[in-house]
Amino acid sequence: MVFNCTVINKGLEKYYLAPCYGIEFCIGFPGNLLVVLGYIFCLKEWQSCNIYLFNLAVSDLIFLCTLPRLSYLYANDLKETLPYACIINRYVLHVNLYSSILFMVWLSMDRFLLIKHPSRNHYLLRPKTALIVMGLSWLVVNAEVAPMISLMTQDLQKRNGSHCKDFASLKGDVNPLDYSLGLTVTGYIIPLLGLCFFSYQIAHLLHVQERALQGRTSYRRPLRFVTLAAVMFLVFYTPYHVLRNVRIASQQPWANMPQSTKMNIKAFYILTRPLAFLHSVINPVFYFLMGDKFRELLISKFRKIAGKTETRGKPT
Repeated sequence: MVFNCTVINKGLEKYYLAPCYGIEFCIGFPGNLLVVLGYIFCLKEWQSCNIYLFNLAVSDLIFLCTLPRLSYLYANDLKETLPYACIINRYVLHVNLYSSILFMVWLSMDRFLLIKHPSRNHYLLRPKTALIVMGLSWLVVNAEVAPMISLMTQDLQKRNGSHCKDFASLKGDVNPLDYSLGLTVTGYIIPLLGLCFFSYQIAHLLHVQERALQGRTSYRRPLRFVTLAAVMFLVFYTPYHVLRNVRIASQQPWANMPQSTKMNIKAFYILTRPLAFLHSVINPVFYFLMGDKFRELLISKFRKIAGKTETRGKPT
């Protein structure tokens, strides 16, 4: 029975994780790269929401660059033999996981304040404030994920650097279950509550201003954005965090679980991993829904490039 479970898990890694990571890279990388380049070359006047979206795109882009190697290793049933590559890969993965939802919270806050202060006279709507918020957010997320370096280093030392394991399989001086639960609360549950809070506040504000907003339906776009973001992270992140904590708990001595049960839990945990990272593929959709003038600027830029290409192609 244990042997069959091991075979199933190996099959999931090779025939499920590998293609899923490959597909996510092929779709997500061009989309996020387009957004990053679009912001750099097309957007002249940056507002607070643009700064939040740009940082989100950069985070997703860096993370997506780690997927081809993971996909290759899983597809060929290989183990990561480079300790530094193992640590960097897992670290970047989790920084993106928790920075994405945090950045979405700030975007939701920005949309709420913009409805409440259309003239952008609130200090939190200033670009300089947004830069400070982003800097602090990067520090907070890196501080949250930093203990994972110690866990990964200790685990690699025990295995002589020959086997790079995922977070749910690490063992070290830091209690992995306590750390995972703390990370789940601070990195996922609290930001998710923030998304829900701003969703409610926007809905309430639109309801109060319903008469004043007649004929100005564009103000309802922020409500759709915040609601979709909250639903996306709820659907994508919840199974991953639940199964990750269950997986870690199943390996504790006090759990006293049979090996077959542990392997079944691991299989379900494997199924949730690509789902959790799917947000990096979908996030570019939010840039076009949210970017105040970004979509128009990007289309205008493409038309100019296409026009120059046609002009050069015509015979003189």
